[in-house]
Amino acid sequence: MIHSTAIVDKAARLGVGVRIGPYAVVEADVTLGDGCELQPHAVVKQGSEIDADCLVGHFAVIGGDPQMNGFNHSLSTGVRIGKESLIREHVTVHRSAFEKKATLVGEKVMLMVGSHVGHDCVIGNQVTLANAALLAGHVHLADFVFVGGGAAFHQFVRVGESAMIGGRAEVSADVPPFLTVVDRNLTCGPNLVGLRRRELPNESISEIRSLYKKLFMGTESPPLLAARLLEEAADVKTPEGHRFLEFFADGKRGFVRSRTRSK
Repeated sequence: MIHSTAIVDKAARLGVGVRIGPYAVVEADVTLGDGCELQPHAVVKQGSEIDADCLVGHFAVIGGDPQMNGFNHSLSTGVRIGKESLIREHVTVHRSAFEKKATLVGEKVMLMVGSHVGHDCVIGNQVTLANAALLAGHVHLADFVFVGGGAAFHQFVRVGESAMIGGRAEVSADVPPFLTVVDRNLTCGPNLVGLRRRELPNESISEIRSLYKKLFMGTESPPLLAARLLEEAADVKTPEGHRFLEFFADGKRGFVRSRTRSK
């Protein structure tokens, strides 16, 4: 159903059962999957693809231009949003800054009121951004990440799976998987609540806790120690432990540090 006041370009591709509310705007070269709903005043701009059963809330804008000086507005770029994602009121998701590229949002993602996803971000599946969380360009959030309200992220930051970012945190360094981060780049240990909600095996949770203590409570550089522990494979017994250590092999921003050791 398309409301009579909505503006829908003839070149837009609409799936079965799409609902478009009053004064919503759908530009050309947009794809809306089966069962999608655009609430009143939502805007989906050219080059955006939204998979099935997503909701785009009031006054949200999907596919706006990157906020960067000198951006070439004629570039063919876009946004891709996975199925069953919930985009609430006043959310903004900006398109890629590079030809034929897209800002990527996974499946079953919840972007709460007023949150912002900058150009060329990559958001995994079942990620939640609470109200007014802000991602600068090129931020990567892995699956099951939870970001508290008002948290802000520097460009190119990576956040590993099942990490929990506290409300109003300032994140300018990479966050390894499974950790909780508060304040400015400080970790206070594993995200035990999130790990248990994912029903990870007790063996995995115990190993994550042990590896965290080795890397963040000792005196050796965490990336160097992580590389050495991976070489000594006998000391790492779970897939989650391996992924935790492997995270330290990449990145441009350094890593968060222990809140306990920063005092």
